[in-house]
Amino acid sequence: MSQEKAPSMLLSMAKMKCPNCRTGNMYSKSSVFPFKTMMDMPEHCPVCNQKFEIEPGFWYGTGYVSYAISVGSIFIISILYALIVGFSWNDNSIYKLIGIIIGAMVVLQPWIMRYSRVFYLYVFVKYQKGHSVRDQN
Repeated sequence: MSQEKAPSMLLSMAKMKCPNCRTGNMYSKSSVFPFKTMMDMPEHCPVCNQKFEIEPGFWYGTGYVSYAISVGSIFIISILYALIVGFSWNDNSIYKLIGIIIGAMVVLQPWIMRYSRVFYLYVFVKYQKGHSVRDQN
């Protein structure tokens, strides 16, 4: 009897896979382009039939996750900028930092939005080895 090794949770999250089976795609398209369809998700996982929107309004909670990711990103960018360039009120480098932060947040926002859904769903749905939601129906 061979034991299957569970897929890595971090790798599955990075690849935006279903938290229940860790193999099905959470998003209809792998790219964020075009922006109009970047958040399109199937109702259920194509592999294990896990429902992605667990209850009506479920995704409203991802706003908190998105906020935390954004604040963390701003903190990391600020630390890196301080270590590499440094900032001071005397040479206006603080304003350059603010510009870099705004630009980075605009560019990263599509991925922040997607990953906030992934992280949020992983909190509520646990991996079940060899278990399919289809088995219950």
